[in-house]
Amino acid sequence: MSNKLKGITFIIISAFGFAVMSIFIRLSGDLPTIQKVFFRNIMTIFFSAGLIIYFKGTFFGTRGNRSLLLYRSGLGLSGMVLYFYAIDNSVLADANMLNKISTFFLILFSFVFLKERIKRYQTISIIVAFIGTLFIIKPAFQIEIIPYIAAIFSAIFAGASYTLLRYLGDKEKFFTITFFFSLFSVVTLFPFFIYYFEPMTTTQLIYLLLAGTFASIGQYGITIAYRYAPAREISIFNYLNVVFVTIISFFVFTELPDIYSFIGYFIIFGSSFYIFCKTQKEV
Repeated sequence: MSNKLKGITFIIISAFGFAVMSIFIRLSGDLPTIQKVFFRNIMTIFFSAGLIIYFKGTFFGTRGNRSLLLYRSGLGLSGMVLYFYAIDNSVLADANMLNKISTFFLILFSFVFLKERIKRYQTISIIVAFIGTLFIIKPAFQIEIIPYIAAIFSAIFAGASYTLLRYLGDKEKFFTITFFFSLFSVVTLFPFFIYYFEPMTTTQLIYLLLAGTFASIGQYGITIAYRYAPAREISIFNYLNVVFVTIISFFVFTELPDIYSFIGYFIIFGSSFYIFCKTQKEV
């Protein structure tokens, strides 16, 4: 297999991992969002710690990068809490697709903080993608819109987090960054976890542990994928996550997005595909 094909394979594995994670999060039932995020990160701590020990890495990174690791972790945790809330309170495929617009926010934040120039075709794609989100949200200014707004803000925080990841990418090992983030999340959420904790059945606990396991598969899958191939060549395949979620949630929850959501998916995917094609020509 070529490196590009390996990258595509791992990013598809990642998309499937995150899709199954969202299914198990929904299956775990009516538990506090904080409790679900807490257990998701507990599992990742163990996986990350194992990799750090195996590769003889560092748990907390170098001193000069710790402030950035803290910022990245704070942004990532905020995005994750909002994303899990959206998963529990909206159509699963809608929440996952709205979370994917983090790619467009990454472009904006890279312009602001990394001084990367926004090209004309990127500006057009961002505007078109925003139109796509309106089809998914179907704004009616009722309480039902709140989970969709949460999904958009989860994408904003994720985009900011990914911006810092781009900066830290060649300065810290991926397992160190992941361990730091998960430990930060568990420590930060612990007081809220205790306060809002609700007793769980054995089945609910198993679902949450499985959600954490598949989240780790998704996290490491995408990290390994970008080691084999640059994001511009393979990131488009990450949208298979929405395909996986749509298919699985139909069979598990008999849940299917409406026609307007599908139009929104097509518009957002089309915008990303346009950027993907333009980027390929520039290589």
